[in-house]
Amino acid sequence: MRYPLIESLTGIFFVWWFVVGFNFFRLVGSPWVVVQPLFWLVVGMILIAIFLVDLMYMVIPFSLNLFLFTLAFFYRIFLVGFGIMTVRDFILSIIVGLSLCVLFMMMQVFAKVYKGKDGVGLGDMFLAPSLGLLLGWPKILPAIFAAFFGGSMVGILLILLNKKKLGQYLPFGPFLILGTLIGLVWGNQIFSWYISLLV
Repeated sequence: MRYPLIESLTGIFFVWWFVVGFNFFRLVGSPWVVVQPLFWLVVGMILIAIFLVDLMYMVIPFSLNLFLFTLAFFYRIFLVGFGIMTVRDFILSIIVGLSLCVLFMMMQVFAKVYKGKDGVGLGDMFLAPSLGLLLGWPKILPAIFAAFFGGSMVGILLILLNKKKLGQYLPFGPFLILGTLIGLVWGNQIFSWYISLLV
């Protein structure tokens, strides 16, 4: 069933992009009115590939991570060059991506030292800088919270249903992708709502 499901998911994504996404991601002015939506179309295709590969094989190919990072990095540079993105926001996006990568590395070291097994996979670590470039600050925070929360809830549910045992691995890439979508669409609103609760 995986092949019709993958084809259907990809088809739904293309229809959504054509009906909604093209206008959602569009920037005013040539050539960005076309380039920006096309960029996110390609990014969406890469994220779908990462989602499905990690879900089925529990691995994120380095080639996909490298392609996504290269695409996002140079695209952001072009945005800065055209004055659409500020240098400050570009630097912040790099910092949050690297910070997330360091967080995953620390989780990996902790799991190795205290539990004797892997924690977060290398593929997740290499994905982190790309997510920082795609989301930036503060959208990355709701995205990562959603990823950890979703992963925890699904893990607990699978244990209760006897589908997984405590300590068994669960692919984290799909949750990072879903969290990225939440951060991309609602990240600013979620962050503003949370800050309003604090003040």
